[in-house]
Amino acid sequence: MTFIKRFRKGDRVYLAEVENKRVQGKVVTRYIRYMGKEADGKTVLSASISDVEVDQVKQYGPLLVLNHLAQEIGLAEYLGPYGNEILSMVYAHCLDYESVNQMPAWFERTDLNMMLNLEGLTEQQLLKALDSLETQDTEDLQRTIFASVRKHYQLQDSGIVYDVTNTYLYGKKCPLGKEGKDKEGVRGRPLIQIGLAVTKEAGIPVFHKTFDGNIHDSRTFRDVISSFGRYNLKPGGLVIYDRGITSGRNILEVKALKWDTLCGVALNPKLEKAWRRILKEGHLEEYDRYVPLNDSVFYVVTQRYRMGGVPGRLALCFNAQQKRKLKESRYHEIQDAQALLNNGESIKEGLQKFFDKQKRLISSKLAEAEEFDGCSCVFCTRPLSKEEMVRLYFDKDLVEKAFHTLKGITNLQPIRHWLSKRVKAHIFICYLSYLLLSLLKYRLKDIKVSPQAALRELDTMYKVYLRDSKKGFKISRVVTLSKKQEVILKAIDKKLLDCR
Repeated sequence: MTFIKRFRKGDRVYLAEVENKRVQGKVVTRYIRYMGKEADGKTVLSASISDVEVDQVKQYGPLLVLNHLAQEIGLAEYLGPYGNEILSMVYAHCLDYESVNQMPAWFERTDLNMMLNLEGLTEQQLLKALDSLETQDTEDLQRTIFASVRKHYQLQDSGIVYDVTNTYLYGKKCPLGKEGKDKEGVRGRPLIQIGLAVTKEAGIPVFHKTFDGNIHDSRTFRDVISSFGRYNLKPGGLVIYDRGITSGRNILEVKALKWDTLCGVALNPKLEKAWRRILKEGHLEEYDRYVPLNDSVFYVVTQRYRMGGVPGRLALCFNAQQKRKLKESRYHEIQDAQALLNNGESIKEGLQKFFDKQKRLISSKLAEAEEFDGCSCVFCTRPLSKEEMVRLYFDKDLVEKAFHTLKGITNLQPIRHWLSKRVKAHIFICYLSYLLLSLLKYRLKDIKVSPQAALRELDTMYKVYLRDSKKGFKISRVVTLSKKQEVILKAIDKKLLDCR
């Protein structure tokens, strides 16, 4: 495909239509025709304006930004011979991706053929691109990408947040899928597990890993602990994770790597006994235990504790607001269940324990269920204050937002492939999409605009291709930017303002 190239002679800039050709393995530029010049920052065509027609209008603004972020870290080069095809899918996942077989039509509406030097795009090309990821060591690839991100953005390795989610597959042919109850509470779907680690400060992804759907969360973490060293994460960091991942063995193995742990701890008989004593005393909600956090308030009691033989501090945290919400929600469900039972209808499995055979409420069961509402436990092997423990643990929504982005914005769920290698490739592309969105968020932090809002704002930044109806040559112009679009581009990189 031809494109416009600028030639400077003295203080003037001339435009010519050219095309790149590969000759004996080298790319050479072939001159086609003179097109005009630039004066005062504007293009002056060599044709009469009456001969100029609008040939095409292409989506440009959001793709310009995503491609710039990818180029900065050398993403296409790391992805192999199908790097540009893979990037086209990554960008689509950030914007309005639907499925591989609809990608070619979407591609034609964009300016990606110029950005990525791709002449058309077919479903077969995309499937080959997906399969090419299977031939690479994706863990090594993630290490390389993160090293590039860390160097370019000068990230500090002070800690990571790790969590696990599951997603479901269409059909039951993929061997990775195992039936179970997903995060939405739906049973019977074939599930896979995805473990994700992001930086503690910026939420930029470090690595991800895909597991069979029946592997316990704590087991997934055991499999990725050894990755800390391979990703050159410096000793002395802090890893934060939920109570479903916590185990004594995991804490011990993290400590052996000279890292510290901040994690949730599920209630057990020993902790329930400690909570009963504290609740019975009746002095929990006092000023010296008061820890505010955003829109919540915690009352915290700390004590020495050991897990997996590793000493640390246990924070017993009480949230009165959460207790009230749980109580009211439970009462509402029980009230609805009572009405259903009175009408001879069935109720949810979890509510059956509250009623006897005569469909009467069992008060003791209700009291038992609400005994520890609002109570939670956090363990840390690093000597942090109770305020720091609460802030770092309960404000760790970075990875939860990452999963929200993966499942929603980047269209991870549901997965329509059934070959294991393509399922993993699909997840990897969603992971790369989240990487670009997280880098975009990092660049926009000073102007307080979300990545999604920025991409929506830039959606009206089109590239218009003009054609001389007599001579046949083409030239492109970018639709004039709004003030807000200029602010966004400047926050990302001032160089983008030169791409108008």
